[in-house]
Amino acid sequence: MKNRIFLKAILAVSLVPGLTACTTEETNVIGGGGGITPNDAEAFALIDAAYRPYQTLSSTFTSLIDTPTDGYSSFLGDEEGDCVLASRIKIEYTNLYPRKTFNALYKSIGIVNDALTTINASDKLSDNGRKTAIGRAQFLRGLFYSYLVQLWGEVPIILETGGSATDRKSIDEVYTQIVKDLTEAEAGLPDYDVSPINPSKGAANALLARVYLAWGNNPLSQAEVDAIKDARTDPAVSYNNERLQKAIEYADKVINSGAYSLLPDFRNLWGLANESKGPEQIFTIFHAGDGIDQQGNHQAHCASHNPWNEDEPAHIQPAHTYDWWPDNDPRKAFAVLTQATEKRAGLPDSVHVYLWPHQLPHNGKGVDRSYPNAEYLTQTKNDVDRIEIRYAEVLITKAEALVQLGKNAEALPIINAIRTRGFDGSTSHNLTAVTLKDVQDEWEYEFQYEQHRWLNLSRWKTLISTVLTLVPTYTYYDLKFANADDVVTVNNITHKVGPVFARYHNHLRGKVENIKGRNYRFPIPQGAEFQDLGITPQNPGY
Repeated sequence: MKNRIFLKAILAVSLVPGLTACTTEETNVIGGGGGITPNDAEAFALIDAAYRPYQTLSSTFTSLIDTPTDGYSSFLGDEEGDCVLASRIKIEYTNLYPRKTFNALYKSIGIVNDALTTINASDKLSDNGRKTAIGRAQFLRGLFYSYLVQLWGEVPIILETGGSATDRKSIDEVYTQIVKDLTEAEAGLPDYDVSPINPSKGAANALLARVYLAWGNNPLSQAEVDAIKDARTDPAVSYNNERLQKAIEYADKVINSGAYSLLPDFRNLWGLANESKGPEQIFTIFHAGDGIDQQGNHQAHCASHNPWNEDEPAHIQPAHTYDWWPDNDPRKAFAVLTQATEKRAGLPDSVHVYLWPHQLPHNGKGVDRSYPNAEYLTQTKNDVDRIEIRYAEVLITKAEALVQLGKNAEALPIINAIRTRGFDGSTSHNLTAVTLKDVQDEWEYEFQYEQHRWLNLSRWKTLISTVLTLVPTYTYYDLKFANADDVVTVNNITHKVGPVFARYHNHLRGKVENIKGRNYRFPIPQGAEFQDLGITPQNPGY
């Protein structure tokens, strides 16, 4: 049964007199207080309202973080549509996806700031209620800024005490504020919450590990991106060892808490019947579906919007998986779906097969197979909670930091724990030694379609080389697929290229043609009303 407590808390905000933070969906809100004096329940409702704009990003992140890389291609809209332009790595400041993401994150930050101002002024909260409410608010603000700094670099810092909406702060200043919010949040949050919808100490520590790993990889400054904006080679790699050690320290807090563990069956992480449950899901984003929450979680819809048409591509397609992911990894067969079963009332089940390389497979994690008829219903309801962070990420975060510190032997059992679970408990595919490339590959094997790919490649400073090296090896990059009317032979089967694969070929070619140094950042976008936000300078190359 879907947990409705969180939804009720969100809806309760609209009943609180004087609160205006949620009335305009696309504008930023900074401070204000709303003129109310909340009790504990009302304070939690004020904070929960900050999820509303953020909910709309559950599938938007896929278009912004997955498609502008080697690994994914989009068929949503025409060739000049926003998502397809992202797929071809041709994003400009007018594109929907940076605009929607940037504005939603600051909208959510504004609601948090408004809530903090109101909570701090109230004398009706219990001591524990105040501590938990402030902890939740600071956790969310740290989460939202963590995406802003990774995607855009230097960004304005706006707090409940004010701040300029146009003055870009240095990356170190932004990360310092994120760490301050998350460490203070950790002190006020409960050790564990049975529902990962609610922030806990475990969630704060897991997010701190993620943040310190990103910061410890020395993110590129504005000047460094400017120096390579037109280049076709990646910048030099460097690390901050102290911050990498902090990533390990916070990962260990999660690991040593004993509250979390890997599920024995990787497949039981996904779908409505498995949503927002421990012991692996640490923090999740609630979704009740289209028409109920802000947008529904369209990861399902984008993965397979018309699942019973084998000849129609999904909105977001895996671009590479069958070309380089090992066939013997069970996670491949689940994460990249080559068939789906349609339940039909009064009729036998109908099995639909996406025969690679003659049809495109689907992103399997978005296709619910956790209860009868789920494969169909998920696509129409879009009601599965999104996993923001899970225990496997904490483990691989620690492993990556260890390898980057030269402690490869310490990382080996961590990577093998993930692989053992991935291979259904078998240790026969465990590694005998681990390199950074092994860790990087494991990120993709374990987290395919979980909105990490661009973040990973930009953190590792391999964004350009990965696209330029891997994409030309993909089956449909070959020029023989450029013309839809041409006849080709693939795996001893002869057929016309067809419009789908001609379009797919065009996307792969676009990735290689368009990738360059500027793509280590997304452009500062327009505002929600298509206005200039006044944030200068623009990111290099846009």
